[in-house]
Amino acid sequence: MGLNDTPSSERIHIGFFGRTNAGKSSLVNRITDQDLAIVSDTRGTTTDPVYKAMEILPLGPVVIIDTPGFDDDGILGEKRISRTKLVLNKTDVAVLVVDLSDGIRKTDEELISLFEEKGIPYIIAFNKADLKEGGLAVRPNEICVSSVTGENINRLKEMIAAAGLSKPAATPLISDLIEPGDTVVLVIPIDSSAPKGRIILPQQQVLREILDSHALAYIAQDTDLKELLDNLKTKPKLVVTDSQAFGKVSKTVPEDIMLTSFSILLARHKGFLESAVKGVKAIESLENGDTVLISEGCTHHRQCEDIGTFKIPKWLREYTGKDIKIETTSGLSFADDLTKYKMIIHCGACMLNDREMIYRTKCASDCGIPMTNYGTAIAYMHGILKRSLEVFPDLIKELNS
Repeated sequence: MGLNDTPSSERIHIGFFGRTNAGKSSLVNRITDQDLAIVSDTRGTTTDPVYKAMEILPLGPVVIIDTPGFDDDGILGEKRISRTKLVLNKTDVAVLVVDLSDGIRKTDEELISLFEEKGIPYIIAFNKADLKEGGLAVRPNEICVSSVTGENINRLKEMIAAAGLSKPAATPLISDLIEPGDTVVLVIPIDSSAPKGRIILPQQQVLREILDSHALAYIAQDTDLKELLDNLKTKPKLVVTDSQAFGKVSKTVPEDIMLTSFSILLARHKGFLESAVKGVKAIESLENGDTVLISEGCTHHRQCEDIGTFKIPKWLREYTGKDIKIETTSGLSFADDLTKYKMIIHCGACMLNDREMIYRTKCASDCGIPMTNYGTAIAYMHGILKRSLEVFPDLIKELNS
């Protein structure tokens, strides 16, 4: 996979924030060397966050986000500010753009407080240096730049890269669980919900890590799995299945072969598997009339037997025997008020970066709402969660506690 093919969720997210007409869009255009954002002297030209995938060396693949002015007013302004705050939840590095002539104002201070509250490394870029002699940049995270002349633009990129490189490396999907020469079987059902002509992102990513690890990958549908296992000369070290087929696959795979799911691997990769294992036990306490939130990080066309809106609700009601209410969210939206839910079941989050998932997990934790994910919940309801976590011995202890 080349840098240009790196999924957005796996890229460092760099957000540009500031007051209206501080020159955010002009600076973004200069950094990306493209007319990515519309530039105008008219107040409030940027109405929605604008995203651009690119590369910043030595950081590598990133997503640049240009946001609306944080001091926008009126009803529409409030909505723009709300969307800007949503961007903060996925921002790995923030650039606060300040008009050098104005200096730091109250709105800028509010943004700095938000960066610090969320633990986001930030840089203050005093823009329009071409219009004013002298500078305000005195601290290591401050710099004077000009989107017109290009002054200090390369230095700003270097500062962004340095801030981005300070982010801890993400946990691998599978490469740390296998050795060169190991055999891994991937179970990928092709049903009405499978995308035509391709396999979904987590399956692609797991396959790529297996190949990069010089292990051997075999792929089959759940209907062909037994035949594949019977024909293999070497016993697989691990079988990874689509969560929807967990029940059927667990009956096919011998007990001496470890079994897990793409969703469980992805939850670990995004940093919320441990909380998912803790949260899944809340299924046992569901009662008639309780409301469960099922949240997906992407938006897609719903099939008649969609996993989030049909299969998981069906399994929940069958497992508990209770009349449970279901609410759903998708994409960047995450319920503003979580207190009405008894628990949250989240997708594997292949379209969300790890910071966004950590934020959502923290929101649930702060409200005292248990949160788990698709793969963990499905394995639990099929009575095979302990088996699906054998590859992670420490989590078995958590499950038994």
